[in-house]
Amino acid sequence: MSTPDELYYTNDHEWVRIESDSATVGITDFAQDQLGGLVFVNLPAPGEGFVAGEVFGEVESVKSVSELLAPLAGEVTEVNAELEGAPETINNDPYGAGWIIKIKLSDPAQVGDLLDADAYASVIA
Repeated sequence: MSTPDELYYTNDHEWVRIESDSATVGITDFAQDQLGGLVFVNLPAPGEGFVAGEVFGEVESVKSVSELLAPLAGEVTEVNAELEGAPETINNDPYGAGWIIKIKLSDPAQVGDLLDADAYASVIA
């Protein structure tokens, strides 16, 4: 399973790419592999706010439905609308074209609560 070093991770299998005071969020390669072929993604609306750990959407696969949990507090600035017609993009490119949301961070210090690649690799080992 791929765990890029430049990303942060959660125990709930989301990844986070920090860019200044915003973050791009998706699910990890491990998560998409465990879920199997994705058939539906429920996305929040831009402008919605979330606290860390709050449900912000869900992904549905041929196996199950899984909630997506906000890794950091913030407001959704953009959603990956391409996923509505092609949820399998997450399976094919979880760290690139398969990103799910972008958020403006309300507390950038929360990044310190996330896992680095090595710590996440030990979670999925």
